[in-house]
Amino acid sequence: KATQKGLIAHYTTIAKSVDLPIIMYNVPSRTGCNILPETAVTLAKTVDNIVGIKEATGNISQAAKLMSLADGCIDMYSGNDDQIVPILSLGGKGVISVLSNVAPKKTHDIVAEYLAGNVEASRKLQLEAIELIDALFCEVNPIPVKHALNLMGMEVGPLRMPLSPMEDKNLETLKNALKNYGLLK
Repeated sequence: KATQKGLIAHYTTIAKSVDLPIIMYNVPSRTGCNILPETAVTLAKTVDNIVGIKEATGNISQAAKLMSLADGCIDMYSGNDDQIVPILSLGGKGVISVLSNVAPKKTHDIVAEYLAGNVEASRKLQLEAIELIDALFCEVNPIPVKHALNLMGMEVGPLRMPLSPMEDKNLETLKNALKNYGLLK
């Protein structure tokens, strides 16, 4: 598990070895390590091609602190589909999404409506998606999204080890959410 100093060294080394824009991925639930706001801002201010962060901590206070410190030096994207509108309200630029795999237009519309100033329409679309978002995370990602895509007729193939098929009750929850969202008959 890296320290903040280690994260700075790591991202700096990667960024300096490529001529591409880099969006950092802050998802402590998967990595066991949280990129603190101060660290993200330090990187964005000192490494030219670090341009953004996928904020997936689930901690709105941390996202707010990041944006208050950033002063425009870094773009923030929601990394949690259930927090698209809250992240946008803090100055976020969009979402890097799981939901968009099964509902790309509706996910796009949540962001587009918000950025066009139609906050109420965006909020409504966000809330309509909550049941499906919850179902897409009822087991470890990408298990539910792969099942959903296969159910929708987009053959993405079987899961590979160590991933395993969904529990029956969770699969039923996913099917119902897909039906309620208009993605399955």
